[in-house]
Amino acid sequence: MAGVLQRFEQRLEGAVTGAFARAFRSAVQPVEIAAALQREVDNSAHVLSRERMLVPNDFTVELSPTDFERLAPFSGTLAEELATLVKEHVVDQRYTMTGPLNIEFKQTGELSTGRFRVRSRTNSAVTPVEGQRMTETAVRSSGVVIEVNGMKHPISPPGLVIGRGNEADLKIDDPGISRRHAQIAVSRNGGDTDVTVTDLDSTNGVILNGHKVGSGVVTDGAEIRLGNTVIVVRLTGAP
Repeated sequence: MAGVLQRFEQRLEGAVTGAFARAFRSAVQPVEIAAALQREVDNSAHVLSRERMLVPNDFTVELSPTDFERLAPFSGTLAEELATLVKEHVVDQRYTMTGPLNIEFKQTGELSTGRFRVRSRTNSAVTPVEGQRMTETAVRSSGVVIEVNGMKHPISPPGLVIGRGNEADLKIDDPGISRRHAQIAVSRNGGDTDVTVTDLDSTNGVILNGHKVGSGVVTDGAEIRLGNTVIVVRLTGAP
């Protein structure tokens, strides 16, 4: 851990000049954020198997308005160096991430100058449905839309299969998801749209609105948890 932080400081020193250096005289120091990110990774790690531990890949560093203003002009460079540090730590500890690494800064009035906090989550890489139009028009015109990690996917009858394997219609690179994990079925009933979710004999099951189900009716705003991924279903009412 110390070696990763030392390399981070050395890289940052090469980028720090003039206004950049003055900004880093603020109460929050980059090395403090770096150490906090490492702790967040370690504290959030959970066991997938004997040789694999899953860690978050999406981080938000919350700063006071004063610290955010001072660091904002250099947030891109700082985020890149912090990302390099996290990647080195992940490799050193032999952790597993399920999607691309993202670090962003956010200001909040809840924090005073010199204080910050790190929030994290796991966002698995998602491969859109093959041949599906992912335009805003397609989303608006679809009667059913699922949201996965901030991405919207319109669904047409008869529905789709979600899984980790290439044979799935919607592929999610989450180690807690089976190759063919669940099916979301969509059917038209007159002017109504019926949506159900069915567990396809997955290893970890399907959690619908906090309850494990073999099959269940999906309503607007329902949350489906597959492995470490939460899917939100929106019924738009479009024909």
